[in-house]
Amino acid sequence: MGGKDSDVASERSNEGRAEGAGRVYQAGGDQYITEHHHHPSGPAGPDSVRWPAVGRAPVVLRDRGDVMARLRAAVEPAAGGGAYVLHGLGGCGKTAVAHEAFRHATGVGGRVGLWVNSSDTASLRAGMLAVAADRGASDGELTAARGGLRPAADLVWDYLDHSEQPWFLVLDNADDPAVLRDGGWLRTSSRGTVLVTTRQAAAHWWPGAERLHLGVLPREDAARVLRDLAPEAGTDEEAAEVADRLGRLPLALTLAGGFLAHQVIDRWTLAEYGRNLAADPIELIDQGAEAAGGDARHLVSSTWELSLRALADGGLPEAVTLLRLLACLSGDPLPLSLLSGLELPRAEPALRGLLDQSLTELVPGRQVRCLRTHGVLLDSVARGVPAEQRAPLVAMAADRLLATLPEIPRRGAADERFSLLAPHAIALLRRAATWNVALEPATRAVLRLTTALHRAGDYTAALTLATEADSLAEPTLGPEHRLVLRVRERAARALRRAGRFEEAETLHRRVLADSERVLGADDPDTLECCLGLAQCLYRDDAVTEAVALIRRASAGRARVLGEDHVLTLLARHFLLAVWPGPELEAQVPHGAALLADCDRELGAGHQITLAARLNYGFALFHTGRHAEAAAVSRLSAEAHLAHYGVDHPLTLAARTQLGRVLVALGQRDEGVEHLEAVVAGRTRVLGPDHPWTGFTRTLLAGLRD
Repeated sequence: MGGKDSDVASERSNEGRAEGAGRVYQAGGDQYITEHHHHPSGPAGPDSVRWPAVGRAPVVLRDRGDVMARLRAAVEPAAGGGAYVLHGLGGCGKTAVAHEAFRHATGVGGRVGLWVNSSDTASLRAGMLAVAADRGASDGELTAARGGLRPAADLVWDYLDHSEQPWFLVLDNADDPAVLRDGGWLRTSSRGTVLVTTRQAAAHWWPGAERLHLGVLPREDAARVLRDLAPEAGTDEEAAEVADRLGRLPLALTLAGGFLAHQVIDRWTLAEYGRNLAADPIELIDQGAEAAGGDARHLVSSTWELSLRALADGGLPEAVTLLRLLACLSGDPLPLSLLSGLELPRAEPALRGLLDQSLTELVPGRQVRCLRTHGVLLDSVARGVPAEQRAPLVAMAADRLLATLPEIPRRGAADERFSLLAPHAIALLRRAATWNVALEPATRAVLRLTTALHRAGDYTAALTLATEADSLAEPTLGPEHRLVLRVRERAARALRRAGRFEEAETLHRRVLADSERVLGADDPDTLECCLGLAQCLYRDDAVTEAVALIRRASAGRARVLGEDHVLTLLARHFLLAVWPGPELEAQVPHGAALLADCDRELGAGHQITLAARLNYGFALFHTGRHAEAAAVSRLSAEAHLAHYGVDHPLTLAARTQLGRVLVALGQRDEGVEHLEAVVAGRTRVLGPDHPWTGFTRTLLAGLRD
């Protein structure tokens, strides 16, 4: 082709365009061009370092009086040169406190306020160079620092050290202290005060700084946060109840209050909000984030992921597994012994990592060393546990509970660990039921703890635990599962000890009937049910049925286990505690032989030997053998006191019997002394309205009259 069209094409082929800072050169011959370009390094600086980048500040800063007093003192005219580290769990309000301190420092304190986001190296570097610019650094100095031609941190601190005005510098969200350390960014100066907010609690990161810890809010102040944000949503008490459900965590309170305040069409009350928390608390809480912006730090579902990611990136992925294990449990104090022997690689460094990131904390001032992790955090973590990890985690937690408890719990003084483990056992079973995994090991762990609490004399806790376990396990395992039947049998025993005799008898009859049908008449668990029901029938109109049930259990155990087996001896001793009458009279001649068998086979201090001696004294007394009863009952009371302690219900029962025997023998003063101690003890332990408390009180009143 040629002519005009070809000329146009040739012209167009030589056209060039440039964008931005680019240039176009056109030449007809050889040209040598040397051009130097300077590209600014790093991101642009923040829009402002004179204003806190906090999103929505709290309406009123609640509580935090001690911390704020310390920070106000740090910006007094004569103060300076200090560094303070505000550390705590994500969502506990560190930035809100820093904002309030910033406001005070720039207002009443008359200082220049400087605020830098320190969550990562780029943000910190850009922010600190902006601080240098604010304090007078020239463009050339800043360019040299950005280009690496002079140390950036030295430039910043040189200008801070020579600032004409005193300043207050906040390094917010410094959750990775290495970001501050590696660049030498954290220093002190006589011209100002530095405040760092961080989740990292480890003291070695903050040499020379004063650490200030933030936790959750007190109940009253937590309720006020909700009322500040949604004043028309309900009463103070309703706000306090919702605050308890949210674990009094400032972030959760702020999101909940924001949610209620921003509803327009169908506005909820605080009570309605509390009821709706039951379904999916984390999902509901996060719905309030629209009022706080979309930052992940403003979502309870993701705020702690930042800390977990830091641990994993730092070479501690085991910390994530450990926190997921803790998420199977409760936010109540957890005995550290539960984690002893944990089959998790590097468990100790993993726990240390969680502590350092403020994801959990050690609880001070307890005889039993405990760990506490916030409940909202645990719920949030649990939502993110992969499906394939749920069953192994629940099974591992159940295994640790079983390993912490004695295989066969014995009667005795209460072990503080048992009561501490109760909320964790129920939380584990609830998590297993929700995930529909590992129900059997979780239920087995709850059953053992229920037995331990019962035998320690904490009948109320045992009843609560057994009742909740029944409601959680039965829908999945079924009403005829052996573990469900055993849990119900344990609940029935606790009902009797709690003085709810009619309810106990009804439940015992139901469990016995189910056990006979499902397990068989001679199954060990069925025979155990016979003994449980028999104890509910220690009354005049049911003594014959009670004796028949005890004989059935005793004969069944003797046939399978032998006459002198511990469980057979246990069954036999119940015959010495039936209602006074011909049946009891017939058993008294066998009492001494039974006691001798227990002494020989089990030892004088065994719990079944103690129970046999107590019942033998009862039988002697109620068949008119008072002198013999006195000797046996005194030994019984002394042995119970030595083995179980002064307030155990069985010790109080032994002292009741001794007091009655002594009064019958004319030793009234000593007998009354024992009975008075029993009334006080039963009132303290069982409560003033328990039937056994009332029985002893009536008995004592009759003696005084």
